[in-house]
Amino acid sequence: MTNEYIQALTIAGNDSDGSAGMPADMLSFFRRGVYGMGLLTSAVSGNSYQIEAAQIMPEEFITQQFKTLAKDFHIRASKTGMLANRAVINTVADNYQKVDFGPLVVDPVIITKHGSMLLEQDAYETFREKLLPMAFVLTPNFYEAQKLTELPLENEKEVADSAKLLQKLGAKNVMIKGRHDNEHQDVVSDYVLLENGDNFWLTEPYVHTDRVNGTGDSLSAVITAEVAKGRDVATAIKIAKKFVHQAIANPIDVGHKFGPINHWAPTEEE
Repeated sequence: MTNEYIQALTIAGNDSDGSAGMPADMLSFFRRGVYGMGLLTSAVSGNSYQIEAAQIMPEEFITQQFKTLAKDFHIRASKTGMLANRAVINTVADNYQKVDFGPLVVDPVIITKHGSMLLEQDAYETFREKLLPMAFVLTPNFYEAQKLTELPLENEKEVADSAKLLQKLGAKNVMIKGRHDNEHQDVVSDYVLLENGDNFWLTEPYVHTDRVNGTGDSLSAVITAEVAKGRDVATAIKIAKKFVHQAIANPIDVGHKFGPINHWAPTEEE
């Protein structure tokens, strides 16, 4: 029957080189067996060397995409990616509350994995106040968790405390991604705090490679896909962690410099 096939949505920007943003989300959806849809917020002209131009979608167009999709489809889970500025964040947050697009996985995309700020301060504050409380799952990287909680995260206790603070800000389930910017480290450990109070660490070997574009996008997209399929959140997060590790550990040769992860590498064992 119509709309019985599992559908998931990414609300994100498009990277023209296919390595991150909406392309990485759509590849992840496909590999996890759900039908993916894309609500475009921005687009960048980039390659493996650099981003050379960017365009933010008009608020009216973003709103119209929400209305158009809501008329036709049964979207069972959604995720956000790059939301560019205060106006876009407000538009997405306001419209999401008017539709039924399932639980929302929020990938903050406010600070790079190397610690560089991606949003202006007013956009960051809007994200923290309006979008973060809507998160069924929040997936900040190490630096984003630092910024959002104002904790240094120098040990496991501070990481756990920061997850509790993020729950107090409204996020139901939190996955704080471990640092992976030190060439001397041996593992990458992520901390998970669930809505019911359960918590655990997920650890995989650190892979020395510059083929890591789209890592965070793909992680949150796989979580979204598994939630759409009806998985419990702990299982969804564990599948996503292993998926991304396998995609990083088996690189593909695309581009000259900073390449994409390999979405074809993960197995379908789960």
